[in-house]
Amino acid sequence: MSAIIIYSLALALVHFWILPASLNLKNFGYLVSNRDGSVETSAIYDRVSRAAANYQESFAAFLALCLLSMHMGIDLSATATYWLGFRIAFLACYTIGITYLRTALWLGSLGCLISMAVQLS
Repeated sequence: MSAIIIYSLALALVHFWILPASLNLKNFGYLVSNRDGSVETSAIYDRVSRAAANYQESFAAFLALCLLSMHMGIDLSATATYWLGFRIAFLACYTIGITYLRTALWLGSLGCLISMAVQLS
């Protein structure tokens, strides 16, 4: 389970820093400034930002469930791995704009969180 948590933290790094920075290189001066103004961004950058916000909303619950499972001695590693796979695929679909598959992947990740909670109860 520890490895899955580390992989999910790596995905958070991709979501919140690596991908947005790489898609916004033309505004590098803005990225290293105080960011007092605003800059024009691309549609892909905006989708990546929304995907990151979505990840942030479910990531806390995922971490809590993983840590609880470790504390209680219940193995949820398979379900947690599925959640991570759904979230990686979700990011890819959100970035390139595949809406229906993206929604199905989000529902799959939500189902994993619900399954993890049920297994802990």
